[in-house]
Amino acid sequence: MRRILPILSFILLIATQSQAQSARIAPSIAIGDPIIKLYPNPATAYITFDLQNGYEKGLSLQVYSFLGKKMFESQNLPQKLTIDLTEFNRGLYMYHLMDATGKIIRSGKFQVTK
Repeated sequence: MRRILPILSFILLIATQSQAQSARIAPSIAIGDPIIKLYPNPATAYITFDLQNGYEKGLSLQVYSFLGKKMFESQNLPQKLTIDLTEFNRGLYMYHLMDATGKIIRSGKFQVTK
């Protein structure tokens, strides 16, 4: 039972994330355009979000734990943002990059290993 729960949770995450991405991506940005790059992934002490082409003022970033708890939020993102991960537990995290109206432009995930 201890092994089944994480596997089922991961499958649920992948299924819901792919549906959310296809339904909520802003049409002004093509799907193949790399607007955000994050590194290192997997991360240990920090993670850096680097906005690429298409950067505009007024974007916000939200980071959620695998269980849906909001771990970090930043309004009016700079072009490069580094997040300290000392308060983050080991595991998978999801991020949402949103425009000024609250529409999700990009979603993704990263791993924290400690």
